[in-house]
Amino acid sequence: MEGALIRLRMSEHDAHYAGGLVNGSRMLDLFGDVATELLIRSDGDEGLFVAYDKVEFKAPVYAGDFIEARGSIVKTGNTSRRMEFVATKVIALETNGKHDSAAAVLQVPVVVCTASGTCMVPKEKQRGEQIE
Repeated sequence: MEGALIRLRMSEHDAHYAGGLVNGSRMLDLFGDVATELLIRSDGDEGLFVAYDKVEFKAPVYAGDFIEARGSIVKTGNTSRRMEFVATKVIALETNGKHDSAAAVLQVPVVVCTASGTCMVPKEKQRGEQIE
């Protein structure tokens, strides 16, 4: 199955710490949305996120950064769907730029978070492959 992608700009509202630092849990919110899309595509239902079994925060995220969150289903059980996720920073504000609104497209995206986890869709709610 093909994966899912969300691209979102982190706002001042997302900043939780000094210096505009975004709480890492915001990446998990994005992964949850990616998981929901994957379940709708595979089963025609939003399903439920059961658990993350691994989460690694690898680089800071700041207000103004553009983040891409990607995920894919790597294993399918009767009701369970094992997923893997990665969030990358693709645009970053230039903190040492001439202007406070200067930003740059990153030639090499920066991995900011990786995770894996399991979702489930009850048998009675599964409707088969929705999008080819």
